[in-house]
Amino acid sequence: MSFILVRSFLCRENCPEWISAEGRITSDTPARLRKILKKIGGRKLPVVFRSEGGDVDAAYAMGRIIRKAGLETAVGGTRLKGCPVGDTRCEAAIAKDGASGGYTYSAGAYCLSACPLALAGGASRVSSQWAFIGVHQITTVYNKVRVSYRIEYKIVNGKKKEISRKEVGRKVAGQSSSTKLGKKATAALTAYLKEMGVSEDVIGLMMSATPDNINIVPAAEALRTGLITDMLSYNEWPGMPLCAPDAAAEAVCHGHPVAEAPVAAKAPVSQAPVQDAAADISERLPRTRPMDFLLMYNGNCQEECTQWISADGDITPDTPARLKAMLTTLGERKLPVVLQSNGGDMDAAFAMGRMIRAAGLETSIGRTQLPNCPKLDPRCIASIAKSGPTEGEVFAGRAYCLSTCTVVLTSGTPRIVGYSAIGLVRPTAAEYTKFFAYFDEMGVRAETYETMMLATSIEQRKILRSQALDLGIINGIIPYDEEPGYHLCGPDAKESLRCPRKAEAETVPAAASVN
Repeated sequence: MSFILVRSFLCRENCPEWISAEGRITSDTPARLRKILKKIGGRKLPVVFRSEGGDVDAAYAMGRIIRKAGLETAVGGTRLKGCPVGDTRCEAAIAKDGASGGYTYSAGAYCLSACPLALAGGASRVSSQWAFIGVHQITTVYNKVRVSYRIEYKIVNGKKKEISRKEVGRKVAGQSSSTKLGKKATAALTAYLKEMGVSEDVIGLMMSATPDNINIVPAAEALRTGLITDMLSYNEWPGMPLCAPDAAAEAVCHGHPVAEAPVAAKAPVSQAPVQDAAADISERLPRTRPMDFLLMYNGNCQEECTQWISADGDITPDTPARLKAMLTTLGERKLPVVLQSNGGDMDAAFAMGRMIRAAGLETSIGRTQLPNCPKLDPRCIASIAKSGPTEGEVFAGRAYCLSTCTVVLTSGTPRIVGYSAIGLVRPTAAEYTKFFAYFDEMGVRAETYETMMLATSIEQRKILRSQALDLGIINGIIPYDEEPGYHLCGPDAKESLRCPRKAEAETVPAAASVN
């Protein structure tokens, strides 16, 4: 493995820098890492890994060096400016002094074998759904060595007594290996994972794949076990530092905090003004409106057609009635409910959640775009079908579910998200008891949620997908090649690769838009 200091050439001022770490981890890799950290002084730059793994003890040492220095880690490859496709870190592009110009990428990048152990050293550690984290069994190699000595003796009282011993020869007499973790190796691995805040469940993931194979860890599992602390969004890249809580909108960092609207002092959550979504602060959202429900479809319904319920807008006291009308119209059909909302009335959110759980529906977060609608009014009335489903598309990127919308999200079976913003809400004293009773009903870890809420003074805040998984607010991540709501076929779709099961003979309701 070699280390290169790289600066992004895709900007002009305050350009981010990172340490590109690529190649096999060997016994001398920790020394190389110490050398580059000494070169950058006390600067806390992210370490971006692309490695097939290597020496486990060296990976432990690297992880501890990184954690002690308070650095962040990421999975990603680096391409230096001017290098060919087949040699992304060509010698000619490496700066003799200072940082080289370049950029990072996620697609196809990997951190395998012992590399995730070094990755775990990051104070924060991220990956994207286009990169791979893989583990397998640790192989311990035992070398048999025949050693020859020159020994001198003397006779004392008739007995031979050794007076010197000197090694005169050493010869390899064979080699053996084992994938069984002995007590010493198990203790070392367990202690290291605990030190880094990673679940011991990783050991099970490692032991499930032989050294000749690799167990690619799904994003949700990597988040759950703590191998990573968050997923990079569609517009974020490896090497971006984690945003500070007060990061400016234009700051080049990942995990931007949700921008908050002014909240009146001591106003109940259910009556407080909703906050603006900040997944893309370069665009201002249109003025909020009460939540409406649309039956949506995407694709050619005579061939392949997916359908979902788009729920978009503020939750008001009459929102549960609108949802009930939609579900009554659909009958027994179990379509995903795709949410985008700043939140709103708490009691209404409880009612919606219980309705969705009783119907056994899936929930997710997504923004729906209807054809021929302007960007600032993606659900324009002109494009809504007068009867039957409305054509459109749905995207996880820049979508949001904030405040009491999260209460509704928790009701899904399953509840999954992609690159969307999730926001918490803190109940008022009057709402406290029923709030946590509801969470217990939905299988969410209310105690952990309560601890998190007590640690902040704000009414609403964004959380990481890893935190949402840990709390039980969500229980899955949408694969990178899918969007929310794009996996259930409409009743008229023909059997195909996308729609593998023959749809039941049922007609699309004549009036499936509830506004």
